[in-house]
Amino acid sequence: MPDLVPESPVSNAPDWTVSELSGALKRTVEDAFGHVRVRGEISGYRGPHSSGHAYFSLKDQNARIDAVVWKGVFGRLKLRPEEGLEVVAIGRITTFPGKSSYQIVIEQLEFAGAGAIMAMLEERKRRLGAEGLFAPERKRRPPFLPRVIGVVTSPTGAVIRDILHRLADRFPRHVLVWPVRVQGDTSGAEVAAAIRGFNALPANGPIPRPDVLIVARGGGSLEDLLGFSDEAVVRAAAESAIPLISAVGHETDVTLIDFAADVRAPTPTAAAEMAVPVRGELIAGIESLKARLTGALVRGTERRRTDLRSLGRLLPSADALLAGPRQRLDLATGRLPRALKANAGAHRLRLTRAEARFSPQMLATALGRRRERLMLVGPRLPRSLTGNTGEHRRRLTRIEARLGLAAQAQRNRLERGRDRLAGLLDRLHRCHLQSRLDRERRLERASRLLDALSYKGVLERGFALVRDGAGTPLHAAAAVSAGQALEIEFRDGRVAATAGEGLAPSDPGTPPPARAPRKAKPSRSLPDATRQPTLFGN
Repeated sequence: MPDLVPESPVSNAPDWTVSELSGALKRTVEDAFGHVRVRGEISGYRGPHSSGHAYFSLKDQNARIDAVVWKGVFGRLKLRPEEGLEVVAIGRITTFPGKSSYQIVIEQLEFAGAGAIMAMLEERKRRLGAEGLFAPERKRRPPFLPRVIGVVTSPTGAVIRDILHRLADRFPRHVLVWPVRVQGDTSGAEVAAAIRGFNALPANGPIPRPDVLIVARGGGSLEDLLGFSDEAVVRAAAESAIPLISAVGHETDVTLIDFAADVRAPTPTAAAEMAVPVRGELIAGIESLKARLTGALVRGTERRRTDLRSLGRLLPSADALLAGPRQRLDLATGRLPRALKANAGAHRLRLTRAEARFSPQMLATALGRRRERLMLVGPRLPRSLTGNTGEHRRRLTRIEARLGLAAQAQRNRLERGRDRLAGLLDRLHRCHLQSRLDRERRLERASRLLDALSYKGVLERGFALVRDGAGTPLHAAAAVSAGQALEIEFRDGRVAATAGEGLAPSDPGTPPPARAPRKAKPSRSLPDATRQPTLFGN
């Protein structure tokens, strides 16, 4: 009995191919869901594919769905996908027959609330900080007084007017404005391009290169300020060779450019204050320093003048320096006549004794004795001359030989001596020059000291020297009698004068009364032979 196989209940159902079944499922899913909003966290994002499409997943605690963003849509997205970012994806559900899976084709991305934005910013801050873009050692101090200030902001907002007004109040400077959008999808790219554009300006080009940059924007919501937290903006601020001041929003607003900038200002107005000092305060400070410098110079000059006067009082007077030489000269003058007489007498006595030894009788006696000796020696002179001549010839021959050798040796010694003499002459010349320079310096110092101690210097300061008719200097009024002829020497010449009547010795403690100047009489110069030389001049 044959086995009976039970018939399948769906044996009458039509057969589906895999492609037909995948197409039917695709149409069913797309017709059932259409456009949807899906909230989830981006996972597995590695950037756009080489084709320009982007592939990643959206997940929550319990499920995961594949997502794709086509190349044409990716360039129009306001929010670019980032790993771990919680978003709301708007698109349509479809299937992918090649994997028998369903996916969402994203047409738009939005933040899933403020918490998602903060999480994204924190993750971006952590990642960029790990690269060292926020390191304190990268930051530089802005210049104290910049020549040119570059401002990156909107040209139509109130921010640029506040900055320009504040700069004009504190210290007017040349300002370059790079206009950008401070809100919207392209604001981040425009701000980054502006920062790099300012840095690309040549130092001596037709457009001056700024010395400091200010990136500014007014207050706004967290979404409005997202452009200044863009990664491109942060990297441009960190790479800027020009010191950069960040002034985005109010004091409570924080963006990522604040961490990359060299200085963060709470407001745009505060950024202008940080960029330049107050011109009036600088002028006041300079005037104060000028007054202090002038006072220091005056005090230093007075102190040195006082020190010089104190040192001048320690120097000895001219009378004290000349007292000893004057006394020795007087003693020598007193001994000179006696010494001259004694010297003349001694020479006269020696001449008398020599005259006595050369009398005519003595000369005749000596001449007779020498004549007798000549008569005795005359006959023997020929023989002696012949013998002496032969002997002297032999001696001369020997001496000639020795002299030849000695002459050669002498010439050698002369050559050596000449070389040595040349060296000694050179050394003598240098020593002579040095000695002459030393003597000239000593003579110059002595000349200056003599000029300083001479009474001529006193006359140059307005004083006068009074002499009597014999040319002797007078030191006191008591030495002058009425009608006595006087000679007064000033710095530019001498004047003859006569002492007046009614002179009385003055009290040492009371200054003499002032007298009216008298008309100078014509000078009566004495002959040079009758003038008595003194230590104070002719």
